[in-house]
Amino acid sequence: MKVWRTTLALTLVTSVACSSPAFCQSPAVPSTPADTVAPPEPLPESDAAPPVVIPPLPSLDDSEARIEAKKLSIALHKEVPGLLPLSEAQKLHWVKLAQETIARSDFRITRAQVIVVVDRNVKVQKLALVLALPDTSDWQVLGSVRVSTGNTGRKYYYITPTGVFPNTADRLGYRAEGTKNENGIRGIGAKGMRVWDFGWHNAVKGWLASGETGDIRLEMHATDPDFLESRLGHPASEGCVRIPAAFNVFMDRHGLLDVEYEQAASYDDRFKALLRKDRVPSPIAGEALVVVDSGAKPTAPVPLTTAQKS
Repeated sequence: MKVWRTTLALTLVTSVACSSPAFCQSPAVPSTPADTVAPPEPLPESDAAPPVVIPPLPSLDDSEARIEAKKLSIALHKEVPGLLPLSEAQKLHWVKLAQETIARSDFRITRAQVIVVVDRNVKVQKLALVLALPDTSDWQVLGSVRVSTGNTGRKYYYITPTGVFPNTADRLGYRAEGTKNENGIRGIGAKGMRVWDFGWHNAVKGWLASGETGDIRLEMHATDPDFLESRLGHPASEGCVRIPAAFNVFMDRHGLLDVEYEQAASYDDRFKALLRKDRVPSPIAGEALVVVDSGAKPTAPVPLTTAQKS
């Protein structure tokens, strides 16, 4: 009788315990330790993410670059009305200003590329596209348009800083929405106009005589086509560089400041979405905005040496 009760008790315990799946393993099959994880089954090759292949920067030799620059210059004269005539002396002056400013910076010309050069001199207020070459100082000017840079005398209006400002993939530019402010002005142009963002930079507060500085977000963009574009050629902005709408489209269509953005678009959909779908990127597209001041006190010229360019 005692033996029967013991057997029955064991049977009942076993039945209760097995009502929980956690206790229903067969004693003959050892359980996997809690800190042991079986390796996942390898994915079929067709399901694996493809490797990111970033295209190299385009590179042309000097003669090829000059041919491409000629093509761009012809396109510029067709697509952008109101280009400014330039004498040979003026072209050489633009090149000299650009080379001296680049030589004083950390930026290096390592491949043939177009750079955007802006003269903030209040008596000039112009922009020139310049073909910069790594192995020679014989650079070339493609064309010039009127711009507006930072103004003085108005509160919160800064003087556009000078220097070299690369358009890198560290920042994502944007496009104008075409909205109007309380005065009915589209401050950065009609809808779809490109805005190039060069990041935060220190600039002089134009409304103060003390020379006090502050940080501004330096951008290049169009302006209101109905009310403000006709005023280009005079200081008027809050510190950014205002350009004509047709020139904005030309720069955008040919990707002339977007060489790094083209690389980023190969792996980042944000850059791909920003760039025009109908663009034809130039193989001499660059990335640098160079702001100079031809009215500033002259400094000793800085030669663009081979060591600095490498």
